[in-house]
Amino acid sequence: MRTLYPPLEPYDSGMLDAGDGDQVYWEVCGNPDGRPVVMVHGGPGGGCTPDHRRQFDPEAYRIVLFDQRNCGRSLPHASDPAVSLEHNTTWNLVADMERLREHLGIERWQVFGGSWGSALSLAYAQTHPGRVTELVLRGIFTLRPLELRWFYQEGASLVYPDLWESYIAPIPHDERGDLIGAFHRRLNDPDPDVRLPAARAWSVWEGSTITVRPNPDIIATHGEDDYAVAFSRIECHYFVNNGFLEDEQLLRDVDKIRHIPCVIVQGRYDMCTPARTAWDLHRAWPEAEFHMVPDAGHAYSEPAILDRLITTTDQFARKPA
Repeated sequence: MRTLYPPLEPYDSGMLDAGDGDQVYWEVCGNPDGRPVVMVHGGPGGGCTPDHRRQFDPEAYRIVLFDQRNCGRSLPHASDPAVSLEHNTTWNLVADMERLREHLGIERWQVFGGSWGSALSLAYAQTHPGRVTELVLRGIFTLRPLELRWFYQEGASLVYPDLWESYIAPIPHDERGDLIGAFHRRLNDPDPDVRLPAARAWSVWEGSTITVRPNPDIIATHGEDDYAVAFSRIECHYFVNNGFLEDEQLLRDVDKIRHIPCVIVQGRYDMCTPARTAWDLHRAWPEAEFHMVPDAGHAYSEPAILDRLITTTDQFARKPA
């Protein structure tokens, strides 16, 4: 079974001026002359980690990572409640990716995204199909109302009733008919005694359910104050705005990218982005290679998911550029 490549450090990094007062952190590692790939992280609001670099053969790939607006090492950071998220939209992130590609002098690149990163990867590819050599998509998320209801209102709650109680604890009973809206109000409250409990509850709920077996390290990261506030604020901002997408847009516009080689990887027991969405994408795009991983949840780090992802990137690395 394939595992992460050894740790590696960037050979180049910087801050990209995205306009609107936002600075987007980027880094490049691996082989400067290798096959370009951009790793699109999840959330929205999750940021990149050193292990994200390790999903690609560093001898074969020129590996580009970036922290999306207002999270990770990008500035200003959404952990500050005074930071406006007005310009943090799907389409501004698509523009950021294209600006980064041009800044790095890359003609075309493989786009590799998981969870929310799969949605942003689809949006980017559908906007700039001529710039994408391949797509690798994991834990498919398209921000449809049924997907948001499942994880944040009712659905996963039936599988994790114990964890659900902690998630909804900061929300009064009379506001629980719209949990996303209720959290959104609290996450943007200037009072830290209101904001922080809501942020931790939201973030830890996700960190506790993205793996089939609980991962204490993931849960601990999601419980850190700055991470939790930025992560939850940005996610809620996207969710109350329907991802800045039209109804079914990412599935509707598959024809724009049908010609691009694509591999879809989905964990059968994914609680965050349940398999229904990946199946709907598979049905809309039967030309794409589809893998339902039978013994995995949502996180890329789960062994069976990681094995499939690295097998895929290795296979694409051997293709002619």
